[in-house]
Amino acid sequence: MFDVSGQAVIITGASSGLGAMMARGFAAAGCGVVLGARRESELVAAADEIRASGGRAVTVPCDVRDAEHAELLVGSAIANFDRLDGVVLNAGIATMAPAENEPIEDFARVLEVNVTAQMRLAKEAARTMIDRGGGWMITLSSILGQRAGTGGGLTGYTSSKGAIEQLTRELARQWAPKGIRVNSISPGVFPTPMNEPMMANLEREEQMRQRIPLGRFGAPEDIVGVALFLASPAAAFVTGHVLAVDGGMSAW
Repeated sequence: MFDVSGQAVIITGASSGLGAMMARGFAAAGCGVVLGARRESELVAAADEIRASGGRAVTVPCDVRDAEHAELLVGSAIANFDRLDGVVLNAGIATMAPAENEPIEDFARVLEVNVTAQMRLAKEAARTMIDRGGGWMITLSSILGQRAGTGGGLTGYTSSKGAIEQLTRELARQWAPKGIRVNSISPGVFPTPMNEPMMANLEREEQMRQRIPLGRFGAPEDIVGVALFLASPAAAFVTGHVLAVDGGMSAW
């Protein structure tokens, strides 16, 4: 029920952070992975690591803000693996500023990357999946998709993650009859580049840790296990769901 071997998977934002963690996890589970990200050197390094461990990985350096990125990623999956089973829509950015001072251009840029670009790739992938009998998609939300942020202000980021959760539900509703399942992962605090500033402040780090009932931050296997489950036949009756992976942080 949990076997995903032989699948071909696109993962965006795959050069570091949660994207790189999931890329390694899918490759270790026997999937062919197409890695997409802007930073080519880090992307190549991630793919080299996967191949050195016996996995199958190809890279597509791309900026998700560019319209052609979706066609490039889907085309690479078909060209290299002759199939496309799943997409992990992981690419995302954040800016921090009080709402009254945040440039509207920054707000719009976060929504462009975190929402519009995700829809562009989802749409392109869905066309191929529908023609080939179905597939699955995983979007990346956040615990801040359902609650306000903390600190200096994350207006664009929290708005984008709320939008992603609703996009997940709507795509799941529309594409379920066509054989495509769409779910979302809502991560808590993981050791990623995006969280480095917070973790560099020992007092702030401890405050965050105390808010997590399980008493620790997320580890790579925590996000990988959930992603593999959602991609597997074990989740065949799961769609339109947002799954919190946060050590219980969103429970209180």
